[in-house]
Amino acid sequence: MSAYLTGLGLGASMIIPIGAQNAYVLTSGLRRRYPFWVATLCAVCDLVLILVGVMGVGTLVSSNPLWIQVACWGGALFLAWYGGLSLRSALQPQQLRESSIPLSSLRSVLAGALAVTLLNPHVYLDTVVVLGSIGGQYQGDERLYFALGAVCASLFWFYGLGLGAARLAPWLDRPLVWKLVDIGVWLLMWFLALKLALKGIELAGVGN
Repeated sequence: MSAYLTGLGLGASMIIPIGAQNAYVLTSGLRRRYPFWVATLCAVCDLVLILVGVMGVGTLVSSNPLWIQVACWGGALFLAWYGGLSLRSALQPQQLRESSIPLSSLRSVLAGALAVTLLNPHVYLDTVVVLGSIGGQYQGDERLYFALGAVCASLFWFYGLGLGAARLAPWLDRPLVWKLVDIGVWLLMWFLALKLALKGIELAGVGN
């Protein structure tokens, strides 16, 4: 139980802070674009990455600063690009109302969820490296209970975020709300990109 609760708490601390993946789940719920399937896909991806990390890959990656540095710079570039899309959307108020209509196909929505999950190195840092390195310190069944706790945190959060946002959508479906959401996502993505870039610079200095 102790290992499970530790995994649950650490998993929540890694997953709950809003990033590109959470922003996508949130907007899919607010725009009522298959929030259940988006949450399911993100949770399954987290499950696989957490298990891979806990089984030893996280410790291996964290022992190589070069891999972490590459992930930091890749994540910074991805988040800067993703934030730029939100900024462009915020500057086009005439399209805000139209964007709230769920016209996108399930396939395209899930493809977007895969992109913000698997193309974002920040996800790997949180799941494989951080959670994997900590979980890898447990032995036997405790390691599995730690992983189960981290996976449960992911499940609770993604379903709560996506389906909760869908419930609120009828009251938030206004152009001003969409503009504020896009501006918030833009600022958050560029802030996270800056943090990762600074971490990459710090690692480069340590390596030299």
